[in-house]
Amino acid sequence: MPPGITTLAADTPTLSAANTGFMLICSALVMLMTPALAFFYGGMVRVKSTLNMLMMSFISLGIVTILWVLYGFSLAFGTDSGSIIGWSSDYVGLSGIGITQLWDGYTIPVYVFAVFQLMFAIITPALISGALADRVKFTAWALFIALWVTVVYFPVAHWVWGTGGWLFEMGVIDFAGGTAVHINAGAAALGVILVIGKRVGFKKDPMRPHSLPLVMLGAGLLWFGWFGFNAGSWLGNDDGVGAVMFLNTQVATAAAMCAWLAYEKIRHGAFTTLGAASGAVAGLVAITPAGGSCSPLGAIAIGAVAGLLCAMAVGLKYTFGYDDSLDVVGVHLVGGVVGSLLVGFFATGGVQSEAKGLFYGGGLEQLGKQATGVFAVLAYSLIVSALLAFIVDKVMGMRVSEDDEVLGIDQVEHAETAYDFSGAGGGGSRKTLTEALPAAENKKVDA
Repeated sequence: MPPGITTLAADTPTLSAANTGFMLICSALVMLMTPALAFFYGGMVRVKSTLNMLMMSFISLGIVTILWVLYGFSLAFGTDSGSIIGWSSDYVGLSGIGITQLWDGYTIPVYVFAVFQLMFAIITPALISGALADRVKFTAWALFIALWVTVVYFPVAHWVWGTGGWLFEMGVIDFAGGTAVHINAGAAALGVILVIGKRVGFKKDPMRPHSLPLVMLGAGLLWFGWFGFNAGSWLGNDDGVGAVMFLNTQVATAAAMCAWLAYEKIRHGAFTTLGAASGAVAGLVAITPAGGSCSPLGAIAIGAVAGLLCAMAVGLKYTFGYDDSLDVVGVHLVGGVVGSLLVGFFATGGVQSEAKGLFYGGGLEQLGKQATGVFAVLAYSLIVSALLAFIVDKVMGMRVSEDDEVLGIDQVEHAETAYDFSGAGGGGSRKTLTEALPAAENKKVDA
C-alpha cells in the first residue's frame, strides 16, 4: 500500500474516473480470489471434505463483509490512536461518507478504497482454513472468523497500512500484504492447528488431493485475480508503479513455479501438477510485499528463492508433527516471510519509494525494518490466534467428533456430497448394467 501523500491546497486531488474504474475492476479481481481459493483448497482435500472446504472460504465473504461495514473499516483505517488501532465515527456503518468524498491524498472515493480493502479482509481468514481441513465444526469456524478479524486482522492492517500505524510510520514496506495478509494468515494457521491437533490418520492414511484439475483451476484464477490484488494496491494508475508491480507479479510467479518443479524433480523424480500450482502460489505470495520496490530481475530472484524454500518447507510438518493440511504454513507463512525480508536486499529505491536494499547500497537499515514487521506480525498473530482457538474450543468445541471426521465432514456439517453419481449410466440400474456387459463382450467375440 502506498505511503500517504501530502498535497498543497492548489494541488488538491480531484476525482479521477479512470482511477476509480481501475480500482473497481481491481476490487472485483480480488473478490474473485476467494472463490478461486475455495477451488484450490477444495481440490486438494479428499472427496468427503470438498464442500466443507468450499464453504470455509465462502462464509468469509458473508461474515467479514458485514463486520467491515459495521466497524472493521473504522478500526483499520480510521484516525490513529496510539499507533495501534484506528477509529472514526464517520466510518462506522460507512454512514458518514459522501459518495464523492475522496480518500485522503488520492483520486478515488473513500467507498472505492473501502471496498478494495474489504476484499483483502475477506480472503485473509479464508487462507487460514486450508490448514484446518477435515476436522473443524462449521459454526466454530464462523465464530473464529468473526473474532479473528476483529482482534487480529483489523489491528494489523492498521499497523501496516493505516496512517499513524507503528509499522507504517517506521517505514516497513508491504506493498500489498506480505505481512498483513500472508504472514498474518500463516502464523494464525499454525497457532490454531497447535490447539486443535492432527487429523485422524495423519502420517498413516493417504490423504491425496481428490481433483487436481480443480486445484489447477483454482491456482489459475488466483494468479489472474492477483494482478488486481497487487497492481491495485497503488490505488491508481498515473505514474507507472502499478505497471511495474503487475509485471513483477507475473515474473516472480513464473520463477517460483519453475524453481518448485525443479526441486520436485531433483528430490522426488517427477514434475507434478500440484507442485506447479503450489509453486505459482508461493511466488504470488512472495512478490506481494516486494514487487513495488524491486526490478523485474529482482522479481525473478525473489520468486526463485520463494519457490525453492517453500517447496522445502512443506515437508516440515512431518518433521515437527504439526498437521498443516494444505500447507498454509509452508506456502503463505514462509512465502510471506521470504518476500518481506528480501525487500531489504532487492529494493532499488527507484519504484515505490527511495528506500534501498542491501544489494543497492542501502545497507542493513531497510532489512532491519522489514524484520521488525515480519516478526511482530508473526508473533502477535500466532499467539492471539492460538488463544482465540483455545477459547472457542472451550466454549463450543472446535472439532467434530472422530467418528464424524472419519465419516466425512461434508455429510455431517452440510448434509451434502460434492459429487452425486446416482444417475450415472443414463438412469439404468446397477443390475441392468452388470447384465449388459457379458452380452456386449459376446458380441465383440462374435465380430
